[in-house]
Amino acid sequence: MANIAFIGLGQMGAPMATNLLHKGHNLKVYDIASTATTKLEPLGAYIATSPKDATIDSEFIITMLPNGKLVHDVIFGHDGIIESMKKSSIIIDMSTIHPLESDNIRYKLQSQNIEFMDVPVGRTSDHAIAGTLLILAGGTEIQIEKASPILLCMGNEIVNAGGPGNGIRVKLINNFMSIALNALSAETAILCEALNLPLDKALEVMKGTPANKGHFTTTWPNKILKGDLSPSFMIDLAHKDLGLALDVANQLSIPLFMGAASREIYSQAKAQGRGKQDWTAILEHLRCCSNLKNTQNY
Repeated sequence: MANIAFIGLGQMGAPMATNLLHKGHNLKVYDIASTATTKLEPLGAYIATSPKDATIDSEFIITMLPNGKLVHDVIFGHDGIIESMKKSSIIIDMSTIHPLESDNIRYKLQSQNIEFMDVPVGRTSDHAIAGTLLILAGGTEIQIEKASPILLCMGNEIVNAGGPGNGIRVKLINNFMSIALNALSAETAILCEALNLPLDKALEVMKGTPANKGHFTTTWPNKILKGDLSPSFMIDLAHKDLGLALDVANQLSIPLFMGAASREIYSQAKAQGRGKQDWTAILEHLRCCSNLKNTQNY
């Protein structure tokens, strides 16, 4: 069994630490809130007085904190992790923080020959309790192999994110998509209600279209990701249909903020002469607006 320090016992961290204890690991825990740590003491956790105290003799040091500044301070600050950690230990940050802050922490630790992994998690607090989190592992192949037995005490699936720094990046991308889509889904449901259309009928149609399946796996692979912009469904027509939905919503006094923002993107694409291109060319339009070249392996 491993000696593990666990720092940050919030809604996600506490059940994650609990599962490590249930798997028989030796755990030292620290949280600024003493009520969070005392709940784990009856389960066998050693209650540390500081990150420095928690880290003594630990092989793995896990941080699960609300933001990048706290992660940085816990590692480098007064009574911080680096004051007592063994050089052979690995710091595993499982927080969801800014990718560039995570990079900065990793670079500072690398300059001191200290290993660092960015390993945020997917799914919810219920999955944290059940030990079925999705583990998004950013690190070297060797680091991931070494840490996997520990990580699998907290989750049931590990995704190798493709190298150091990519764990937090894929978490950010996934959350951006799902959170924004949640708002668009809510607008769609509200429009159904305003039109007196049963939601189950809308779902029956959408389950077989990109509305539910998503463009990453339906329209894009056959068009834009192959470099084919010939129209299966023109941007002009997509712009028209989106306008119809927004117009009827306006007449019914239904605000569709996400829909309105989307129409602006289609309007820009039309103004740039893309109206006759396939609607998946929105990707190329936004790439040009961002001054990005297609460096992805599509």
